[in-house]
Amino acid sequence: MLDAVVVGAGPNGLTAAVELARRGFSVALFEARDTVGGGARTEELTLPGFRHDPCSAAHPLGINSPAFRAMPLERYGLEWLHAELPMAHPFTDGTAAVLSRSVAETAASFGPRDAGAYRRLVEPFLPRWDDLVRDFMSLPLSALPRDPVALARFGLVGLPPSSWLTRRFHDERAKTLFAGLVAHVMAPLDGLATGAVGLVFALAAHARGWPVARGGSQSISDALATYLKDLGGTLHTDYEVKRLDDLPPARAYVFDTSPTALARIAGLGRTYEGYRYGPSAFKIDYALDGPVPWTAPQARVAGTVQIGADSAEIGAALRAVSREGRAPDRPFLITVQPSVVDPGRAPAGKQVFWAYGHVPNGWTGDLTDAMERQLERFAPGFRDRVLARAVAGPRELAARNANYVGGDIATGAASGLQIMLRPKLSLRPYNTPHPAVFICSQATPPGPGVHGMSGHNAAKAVWRRLRQQP
Repeated sequence: MLDAVVVGAGPNGLTAAVELARRGFSVALFEARDTVGGGARTEELTLPGFRHDPCSAAHPLGINSPAFRAMPLERYGLEWLHAELPMAHPFTDGTAAVLSRSVAETAASFGPRDAGAYRRLVEPFLPRWDDLVRDFMSLPLSALPRDPVALARFGLVGLPPSSWLTRRFHDERAKTLFAGLVAHVMAPLDGLATGAVGLVFALAAHARGWPVARGGSQSISDALATYLKDLGGTLHTDYEVKRLDDLPPARAYVFDTSPTALARIAGLGRTYEGYRYGPSAFKIDYALDGPVPWTAPQARVAGTVQIGADSAEIGAALRAVSREGRAPDRPFLITVQPSVVDPGRAPAGKQVFWAYGHVPNGWTGDLTDAMERQLERFAPGFRDRVLARAVAGPRELAARNANYVGGDIATGAASGLQIMLRPKLSLRPYNTPHPAVFICSQATPPGPGVHGMSGHNAAKAVWRRLRQQP
């Protein structure tokens, strides 16, 4: 009998399997698709030779992840590549605010009235960043905080809505960039703990950047999978699990799936009936005949570029999707241009480019024209560079990854109490009513992103249970 079976080879399932194998447990991992990766894959979606990331592409949480940093993933081919700027936020006048590795450079891009306020916001936390990130991404109630004073101060700043936090800024440049950081989790700007979301992304950039993985996000997944095999774990692809009886006997079963799928497979009935899924992404992968023609020079050297004219426009787009149930006329866009630092992702002189906006869960329309009109505002002539595009709305995203219910790439709404308490109100979020069944997907704390910490935390819950058994 195996010690543990893991279902789902996304970053969290792979991390859970590695963490258990590292501690001497026998582990087998089962994945429905023919390759590992979940939200961290790389495929030729448009034209031959253009290597795209179907979901995640830039990894501020990945490079800062305590779980990943404790593993020798560089030995297994993972290499982080850093653009000259982690992120830029262009404006219609041809200028841009930036999120740089340097706090001073970032502050200066906001203008003299807000430079000091930004430095006072982030500088107290940076020297304590490693302890902070471990504290708020670790297993709830598993240990005392490493730096309780810094964690409490962070909570006082971050738990209120981001709209409160940005009151310390006078001008739109800082307010707009920060609103864009919050919008990465598709939550309204006045939601609980949205200040913390923006602050985490900013601190992550200053601490270690917003890199891409050389060759694409698949490199992260492949490194984890190869490490797992070296530890003695086994990995089975093309193996769809519809019920627990489809799996070999084991002392524990760990699911990197949505709560909905887990309840169905494990027969947990209405355990997660109150769990809410959030807005969907509408994503377009582009093959381009050259760089994006950004008007702002800073955007040309940034790995990630946020698109939204001002904080009011970003806020309106988020409200349209989350509260009005419609697609925005001017969607907020997150774009990533890996070719800025990884030219091997496309044929010589060409580029891969990635953009997504937000739409209601399960939406069936086409946001392509609205997205490209937005891009043209900040990069005139963009459409002339397009060689091919691969469009994925909610239906296509859910078909590619069963965890993205209705196209929700966060596997659950990151708003209200569910931004922190997921998948249900519990002191043991990784446990289920079945004593041998656990959940480790991004539907559990600390939530969405390619960082493996949900898998790491769930593995702790599993190995503690296994060690209690005779």
